[in-house]
Amino acid sequence: MTINNDLALAPPLAPDPVDYDKRPAPTPAALPRRRFGPLAPVLARPGLVLAVLIVATAVAWCFVPGLFTWIDPYAPDSSAILLSPSAEHPFGTDRLGRDIYSRTVHGAVITLSATLLAVSIAFFVGTALGLVAGFVGGPVELVIMRVVDVLLSVPGLLLTMVVVSALGYGTTNVAIAVGVSAVANFARVMRAEVLRVVQTDYVEAAASIGTHRLAILWRHVLPNSLSSVVALVPLQFGAAILSIAALGFLGFGAPPPQPEWGLLVSEGRDLLAIAPWISLLPGAVILAVVLASNRISRELHSEGGLR
Repeated sequence: MTINNDLALAPPLAPDPVDYDKRPAPTPAALPRRRFGPLAPVLARPGLVLAVLIVATAVAWCFVPGLFTWIDPYAPDSSAILLSPSAEHPFGTDRLGRDIYSRTVHGAVITLSATLLAVSIAFFVGTALGLVAGFVGGPVELVIMRVVDVLLSVPGLLLTMVVVSALGYGTTNVAIAVGVSAVANFARVMRAEVLRVVQTDYVEAAASIGTHRLAILWRHVLPNSLSSVVALVPLQFGAAILSIAALGFLGFGAPPPQPEWGLLVSEGRDLLAIAPWISLLPGAVILAVVLASNRISRELHSEGGLR
């Protein structure tokens, strides 16, 4: 058998080149799947979700308290005096046999309504003062900011007590006093934001083409300065709850038998040894709402507000 020498001496054939552009694309089934789907953003921030639920529950107490309790918060019961927390009375009862949970739920109407009024006063007045001070400048800014410095130099609780003493006792007067004491915080933040915005290119461009100053203020400066001020609202909401509860505890707020949160804590201060739930459980509700408000405010600040 003869062997062809030309074939024997020929070099081996090279393999065909691989065309990487023609490789099959991975199928959608091969792509990694998200474990929790649309719930992933929610599960990634459980603290924020819990904070929103706490604040939402407190607001719901304020508007529809009858959905959460069926017991009259003012009706005494001589057969249920100083009962500890149970299924029938989740927060126990006080020295008159009144259900503390029902009084806490209905007390949200008084405390949170006063808080919303206080925050509204502080937000609108403080925002207006900071906007005018930062945009107008000159002597107007000097006068406004000196007033703000005076308000900031006085402790908040002391200032509210002075205002309440001037206006008279009562929940509405307490809310006005707390709102006045918080005006300086909003004014300072708003002025800082306005000073930042007026130096931006689009504001300078609008001024260079002859746009009226009021139009610049309304269309450009105000919308772009509100983000940090809005992020301050939840923080001030929690601070206002503490101030209103403190004034109610001291006797400046709603008179008995109204179930204002600070007054509920005050009613059990002389019974802490034998019935601590009278003060501790309403105090725990106040603490939870304040911490939840601070958590929401911190989240808004970390996300850059509403920008």
